[in-house]
Amino acid sequence: MTTSPRRVVRSDLWIDAAFDQRLAREPGVSVGIFPVRGHPAAAWDVLSGAHVYHVSAAKDELPPEWFARAGLVARCPDLLCVSSSGAGYDTVDVAACTAAGVIVVNQAGANAPSVAEHTLGLMLGVSRRMLESDRRLRRERGFSREDVMGHEIRRKTLGLVGIGHVGTRVASLARAFGMEVIATDPLLSAEEITRRGARAVSLPELLAQSDFVSLHCPRDASTLKLIDAAALARMKKGAILISTARGGIHDEAALVEALRSGHIAGAGLDVWDREPPPLDHPLLAMDNVFATFHTAGVTHEARRAVAGMAAEQIAGLLAGGRPPRLINPEAWPAYEKRRARILR
Repeated sequence: MTTSPRRVVRSDLWIDAAFDQRLAREPGVSVGIFPVRGHPAAAWDVLSGAHVYHVSAAKDELPPEWFARAGLVARCPDLLCVSSSGAGYDTVDVAACTAAGVIVVNQAGANAPSVAEHTLGLMLGVSRRMLESDRRLRRERGFSREDVMGHEIRRKTLGLVGIGHVGTRVASLARAFGMEVIATDPLLSAEEITRRGARAVSLPELLAQSDFVSLHCPRDASTLKLIDAAALARMKKGAILISTARGGIHDEAALVEALRSGHIAGAGLDVWDREPPPLDHPLLAMDNVFATFHTAGVTHEARRAVAGMAAEQIAGLLAGGRPPRLINPEAWPAYEKRRARILR
């Protein structure tokens, strides 16, 4: 008895070759690639027949018409799974997928080592004023070394807002630098936070006690503008804000004012409301802001790990397994019924 072919579809945005290479080893699985710009009819010819849509998680790189929203799902009658290309899934309407019996999976944890390293790099760069020193050394003479003198991170308190895959690794690295680590995470018990390497505190306590506040929580309705003007005011004077999470969790306008006032000493920002931010963004004009272009998880190692994890998860679910990183488990019963009908 032969089975119907399993069709995985992705866009022509860059992805590590590990994704296609892994799925090429799966009998009966094909990978279709559609162009995100210039040829919508050709794109729909490929996408409309997908069983799995591996969608880019980069909201400002993928044109919105290719986001996995209700309209797209409706035009893909055999769609069983939307697979995000990263830990985040800003380009996926999870509720619309669930309503249609489509499961959503992500690749949480695959790039955690890279993001954690980047977080520590931002902390060191801001605290030791490395970027400011580099810029001044390239453009002027006559300043002293003491003019760009920074602070050690040793014996400072790091507050983690979220202690999942990335936060846990950041905690481990921070302890190696001799830091005290505290954390808040509404999804975890105090005992689990302790097991992951931090002392559990409330968010107000974390803001008041931390020399560094580092964001590692998902972007959703509960975390949008979580770090607003009021939260920044609760932080210790001279504290530093770090975010390698998602744009929108910290209020950019409020952060500008907190930095201008001197209440916040500096910031290390990898994520932005709009990516990349406009060249005239006020945060980019500040020497005490270390700015990067959502590259914390963009290393050769991380991109290969994410692509390999995604392909492995897709291969497993097409073989009949339950994926380990399922975002909407409530869709599973409807998915199983649809799968039995579609993949005969």
